[in-house]
Amino acid sequence: MDQLALLFLLLLGAVLSVPVGDRLGLPAPVLMTVLGIVLALLDFVPNVDIPPDLILPLLLPPLLYAAVRRTSWRQFAANKRPIFLLAVALVFVTMACVAATAHAIVPGLPIAAAFALGALVAPPDPVAATAVAGQLGLPRRLVSILEGEGLFNDVTAIVLYHVAIAAAVSGTFSPWKAGLDLVLSAVVAVAVGLALGWGASKLLGLLDDPTLQIGLTLLVPYVSYVLAEELHGSGVLAVLTTAMFLAEQAADADDVMTRLAGHTVWDVVDTLVTGVAFGLIGLELHNAIRTASGRWGELLGWAAAVAAVVVLVRLLWLLPATWLTKRLHANRDHDEDIPMSWRETVVMWWSGMRGVASVALALAIPLRTDDGSPFPNRDEIVFIAFGVIMVTLLLQGLTLPWLVNRLGVRADTEREKAFEKELALRAARAAKRRLKEIEAVEELPEELSEQMLRRAYDIGVRISPDIGGEERREAHEQRARRVKRIRRIQGELLSAARHEVLAARSEPGADPEIVDRVLRHLDVRSLR
Repeated sequence: MDQLALLFLLLLGAVLSVPVGDRLGLPAPVLMTVLGIVLALLDFVPNVDIPPDLILPLLLPPLLYAAVRRTSWRQFAANKRPIFLLAVALVFVTMACVAATAHAIVPGLPIAAAFALGALVAPPDPVAATAVAGQLGLPRRLVSILEGEGLFNDVTAIVLYHVAIAAAVSGTFSPWKAGLDLVLSAVVAVAVGLALGWGASKLLGLLDDPTLQIGLTLLVPYVSYVLAEELHGSGVLAVLTTAMFLAEQAADADDVMTRLAGHTVWDVVDTLVTGVAFGLIGLELHNAIRTASGRWGELLGWAAAVAAVVVLVRLLWLLPATWLTKRLHANRDHDEDIPMSWRETVVMWWSGMRGVASVALALAIPLRTDDGSPFPNRDEIVFIAFGVIMVTLLLQGLTLPWLVNRLGVRADTEREKAFEKELALRAARAAKRRLKEIEAVEELPEELSEQMLRRAYDIGVRISPDIGGEERREAHEQRARRVKRIRRIQGELLSAARHEVLAARSEPGADPEIVDRVLRHLDVRSLR
């Protein structure tokens, strides 16, 4: 098996892991990691040959962009305090505790290299957290915090990692220079993200073809990441900034085809890239086995100790941080999302899985320092990092669904239904207001006006049937059954038309381009 065949096998696994995970009640990323481990143990499967410095630029930009599309700036602003405590403060604390532990138990490990290890295992993986949490029906406030933490902690951790690596390679460290580098990296990233987001939004407005618009959005995350890195900024923060800017500058509300097609394309990209990323994590078992040859007991002990520190520090940090956030929340009048019980705090603790970023940073550790000597304890650092990833991703990822069910942590469905009902009412009222504006300009027959008024009302009822009274609901249900029957018959008519047009594609002298154009017209008609 060569590298290309292995890639296609991972892509196939990414597709199949979703329905298998749904059936088994397990997260698809965890299943892909298990698949990668199984492949790594097979003799005919080659070692992964991807340059470490390309893993983050290839995998993180689309994953981050896809994650931001599912949220909004308002959610981040509402959760700024818990996100700061988790994505910034906790990363610092975890890095320091891991560095102290590793420096104490690994003989000859320099403090700078220990801090590099701490930085690369400190951030929970944004993809793992959102993928796992999104499938378990958790309360929206927990998902929002986990998404925010996962998206922003990589920014802090990657900058700290580069500072620690630079100190280990050069043998010198300046706290002032490190702090300045951290600030400059953030400033450059935000500037690049805003500039590129503004430029991309203007360019999207000039492109009328949905295909070109979606193609541009596929390129934007990569351009943002690479440009920021070239200017010595944080590529992760630049992608987040660009994605948030574009999300706030949403496309035309009436551009239905672009929105539907874009949503589908990004769902496909998210599924495939996530599967490949977590499959690669499992495949890196090759490197761990090679490193541990003859030293299994010693290395496993170090990895277990560091993994225990990572897990325990998160718990010991979350307990007082949650209490503090609740106290501050009680004194302020806003809708900040925080864990409301010890059960939710436990779920947040157990959701701190490590993943793609940690693997990429571990593999990107330089082989040599500036003076030409080998990087101190590089093999041990890589093995320990891999051990921490496996413990958190597999142990926590596989047991998190059981823990959630055991603790009974579930989303507030009544609150979600209430919000859905509110949106349905707003949609119906907006349609009625627009109808009145049209009637003020155009003279509509009474029968047509009444029909349009019913349809304006139906817009809301179709979203949330609860907004209507009993009689109106029954009348709507009757109309819905009639419309459903009409649509069924119309669908069969369109299906017959599509089959006839598609059959013409293989006829002698038929122009496939014209056939496809007519078929596209029928497909669009089927969506109405």
